[in-house]
Amino acid sequence: MTRFVPLAASAFLVLSGPSVAQDNSEIRYIKAIFAQIQPLSFRDNVEYCGYIGFDANDNYVASRIIRGKTDECAPEWPDNFEPFASFHTHAGFDHEAYSEVPSVTDMESDEDEGVDGWVATPGGRLWFIDTNDMIATQICGIGCLDKDPKFVRGAQGPIGVSYTYRELQRYEQE
Repeated sequence: MTRFVPLAASAFLVLSGPSVAQDNSEIRYIKAIFAQIQPLSFRDNVEYCGYIGFDANDNYVASRIIRGKTDECAPEWPDNFEPFASFHTHAGFDHEAYSEVPSVTDMESDEDEGVDGWVATPGGRLWFIDTNDMIATQICGIGCLDKDPKFVRGAQGPIGVSYTYRELQRYEQE
């Protein structure tokens, strides 16, 4: 079955297959969203964010995508569906920013809202934040999403495949 699911006011995504949380269809859906907003994030050097959930027919749906600032974005909680995850980009590449991993604030914000999270980095990494276990897992590495042309591989040191909340705290203190 093919469904047309609204992503933003004027964008649609074609999605095939069943809608089951945290499966390959969710990953395809979030990658399609990031394919739209990563280039804007790099061009404008700001974060873009929103929420995903299911509509009344169990199709994936995304909230309105919000343009944030260089290091923050506040998505608007949707009225027409119950979100199960947030998503946001990490703006453009910056040698001074630790933007290749989710931040402690990213994880805490999602936990406070009772949702999981998806994060796209300037290097094109895709991360999933599981707020039940408080762990961020790299779903795919450098270049699996659009990559900022200014991105420098290795500039932020070695990047792990997952981080617990405590490990992210230590990472940010280094």
